[in-house]
Amino acid sequence: FFFKHKPPSAILSGLVGSEMCIRDRCRNMNNQVKEVVFTGPDGKLVGKYKKGQSLNPPVALLIHPHPLYGGTMNNPIVMELFSIFDSLGFSIFRFNLRGVGKSEGKFDNGLGELADAAAALDWIQRQNPNTNQCWVAGFSFGALLCMQLLMRRPEITRFISISPQPNLYDFNFLAPCPASGLIVQGKKDELVPPDETSRLAEKLQAQKNITVEYEEITGANHFYDNETDRLEKTIRSYIEKELNSKYR
Repeated sequence: FFFKHKPPSAILSGLVGSEMCIRDRCRNMNNQVKEVVFTGPDGKLVGKYKKGQSLNPPVALLIHPHPLYGGTMNNPIVMELFSIFDSLGFSIFRFNLRGVGKSEGKFDNGLGELADAAAALDWIQRQNPNTNQCWVAGFSFGALLCMQLLMRRPEITRFISISPQPNLYDFNFLAPCPASGLIVQGKKDELVPPDETSRLAEKLQAQKNITVEYEEITGANHFYDNETDRLEKTIRSYIEKELNSKYR
């Protein structure tokens, strides 16, 4: 359904050298992060949630990489996103898709996983019923799901798509793309030709009534080894700008 062709076995979770520094960054927030069990379309799903401290904080849903290649909600890039959104006052929710960790169910080639993401968005919205901003962010396979989700949920105001892999997945469903957002790509990505991601971004940038920004990180591979600081600065800068923009 989602693949143009079978994904290479090299698409792993990215639990590599950058993991420890990211987890160190998240350590101070751990005592406020709650494990959540919620009902998904194919059984119980498990996630981690932290509520923003303001009265009606913006919300962010984070979606992890491919379940069959080691992707989990504890992926280093997902943890980095969690830390960034937390520091900017969001209520944040990351979760394991079906069949990952303690989440029930079996991999469903993207269809069921998209339904899982919709259930997770329902859950965080119930915790924050008066929020006026809803962000979705995903990495690799999770980037595909976040962009699929924003097509189905008009309340989503912004997206962040990290290494979305248009060489593997068909993004023609973004016609038109209903929300503004940020696409980030590593220039040295060994799994995704940067030119393909650039063409996807250009296609979205040509659409009316949205603004899609595209950033390439020069030294970054697919997992942003040794480039997580630049990734963090790129994402943080975009979120801060949008929070203070006329689009708020």
